[in-house]
Amino acid sequence: MSFTTLISPEDLVNNLHQSNWFIFDARFNLADTQAGATAYRHGHIANARYAHLDRDLSSVITSFTGRHPLPDLNTLIHKLGAWGVSNSSQIVIYDDASGAIAGRFWWLLRYLGHENVAVLDGGLACWQKQGRPITTHLAKPTPTSYRPNINGAMLVNAQTLEQALAKNSIKLIDARAAERFQGKVEPLDPVAGHIPKALNRPFSLNLDAQGRFLPAAELQQQFRALIGTTPATQVIHMCGSGVTACHNLLAMEIAGLTGSKLYAGSWSEWIRNKNRAIASDHN
Repeated sequence: MSFTTLISPEDLVNNLHQSNWFIFDARFNLADTQAGATAYRHGHIANARYAHLDRDLSSVITSFTGRHPLPDLNTLIHKLGAWGVSNSSQIVIYDDASGAIAGRFWWLLRYLGHENVAVLDGGLACWQKQGRPITTHLAKPTPTSYRPNINGAMLVNAQTLEQALAKNSIKLIDARAAERFQGKVEPLDPVAGHIPKALNRPFSLNLDAQGRFLPAAELQQQFRALIGTTPATQVIHMCGSGVTACHNLLAMEIAGLTGSKLYAGSWSEWIRNKNRAIASDHN
């Protein structure tokens, strides 16, 4: 059995020592970018490798990019091989933020054509709450070669997004908190507000009180209420820097609304060009 969206702690523990299963710890803290790596060294799920949001899952910021540009794909492909991952591997990713960071790695792997990748539902908090073990032992990978099959249809750039918005041919969903979307506060970027015509769905709405994803039927109902009859393939996701947007994209996949796309540059890239329109609900 393969897992392509979520995996429960129960299913993971039953497959923990499968030779072709690879687990990744993606814990990350924007305020302390080394905190995740430190936490990993102090304890992680057995055989997990660590993937750093800035170093492994993003590339260097430039004057034209957002805060977390997509990684150089050749570099990422090389790292996957160095970690021992092959095209047939089942990959499981967890974090301590209910999938907010793990979702980015999940999306990147799907973009590379890797179907068998899932986020640990509830993350490390749920794992530990159930009394599951962690270890400080570091896995010793056996390098292999990874061959991608990139699905370019999963990604849109700013120009494509602008054209689609002008034609009213898509629904754009912004995963940021309502206060940021409305332009009332902006803790991370120099400009507040949102892209005109965007819809706001904070990614936290995908979760229950325990930090696990809502049931698929509930997610489907909520997203349908937001996008109406628009096909999932005409839905584009964004956030502040293209990370938590993947959480909404993952939630739609869980809901059976497959094929939505990512505007990876997101708000922090959009505002780099002063000719691009912005909107604000803040008076």
